[in-house]
This record gives sequence, structure tokens and C-alpha cells, in this order.
Amino acid sequence: MNGLREFFNSSSGKATAIGVVVLALILAFLSFRSSFGAGEGAVIARDRMFIDSKTGKPFEHSLSVGEIMPVKAPSGAPGYPAEPCYWTKDGKVKKDPTPVLLNQYVNKPGPTFCPDCGRLVRQHNPAPAEGVPPPPTKEEYEQRRSGNQRPSDQGDGR
Repeated sequence: MNGLREFFNSSSGKATAIGVVVLALILAFLSFRSSFGAGEGAVIARDRMFIDSKTGKPFEHSLSVGEIMPVKAPSGAPGYPAEPCYWTKDGKVKKDPTPVLLNQYVNKPGPTFCPDCGRLVRQHNPAPAEGVPPPPTKEEYEQRRSGNQRPSDQGDGR
């Protein structure tokens, strides 16, 4: 015990003690932050991908409490939430989704199709799931719409 007391009274002992205390404080801070900081869900809800309505380019934005939509994009134009498209032209799943601006946000008529793969994108676009086919391409969508019309929808007066 006497040797330990002598060590901590020396300059190298004091430096070691300060280092241990600093390390303990850092570890305590990291532990506190991981226990009481924002959870993964909060981070996902706050940090989002948006699309600049003027340039069409995606940008990341962290929402703050009370912020309203649309957010201000880098160009100064409105920025709208991006919907992720997870598909390729041939209907395969891709790892990094393409951010898409929905037509409804910019008052364009009709459904939105991904500029990358040409497949239908909708609000709250679902991620791919096992056994679920990809959304239709614009051509497939239009074929289904024209092929599924009821006689009363075809303008024959019924």
C-alpha cells in the first residue's frame, strides 16, 4: 500500500490518475447517452431523404420539432419526402433504393413512376418482400387499367 501511495504522489502517478478519471468520465458519458439518447426509431423518423422540387435532386434533412412540410431544399424551393424505389428495370431487388418525388406533391396528374426503373411508386412505398412481385412498369400499369375497365367506364352510356 505504501508503494501505491508513493506512485500516486509522483508526477507520473498523478498523470495516470488523471487519465483514468478522464477515461471513466468518457465511458460514463457514452453509457448515459446510449441509455437515454434518441433511439433508433427516433433517428429514423428525424433523419430523412427529401427531393428538391426544383432540381429533382435528393438531399438529406433532419427534421426538428414543429417543422412543417415541405422543408426548404438547397435550391430554396420546396423539398418533399422522397419515396424509396427498391427495384431494377428487370424486376430484381436492388440494395440502394432510388429516391423518387411523387407527382402528387408537385400537382402533376397521374401516378408516379421511378425515373430509374420505370416502376410504379406510391406513398409509403413498401420494401420488397419474399414472394411479392415487383410493382408494374408504366406500360404494364396502363395495360391493366385499359383491360380492367367496366363497360360503364368505356363511355357507352351505361
